[in-house]
Amino acid sequence: MIFCACLMGSCLGFLTHSYHPARVFMGDTGSRSRGALAAVGLISNTLWALLILSGIFFVEVLSVIAQVSYYKATKGPDGVGKRLLGMAPLHHHLELSGWSGTQIAATFYGIASLLVVVCLWIGRF
Repeated sequence: MIFCACLMGSCLGFLTHSYHPARVFMGDTGSRSRGALAAVGLISNTLWALLILSGIFFVEVLSVIAQVSYYKATKGPDGVGKRLLGMAPLHHHLELSGWSGTQIAATFYGIASLLVVVCLWIGRF
């Protein structure tokens, strides 16, 4: 519980300090914190809930896998393939489509909030 509280506090501190315009980027530290979340999911036997809560990260990773796979599958003799998205991961594709960073962040926060509600609803049964 103490570890989870520390993890939550560090994420809240990051979000508080890095509102628009972003002054701090998580980078490699973000992937380490997701690893810590996976460890908490394993220890507390809540991996399915963690998978649902991590839906945004899951879609972002899938967009990169799909982009690379599609590019390699459509590679012609000239060594150039077709792209499924304008750019991977998905949030960069949305930027190229004309979305602002604030719109993307707000949409992802909204989706993450809905995923939390789904997890709470599933947890009641």
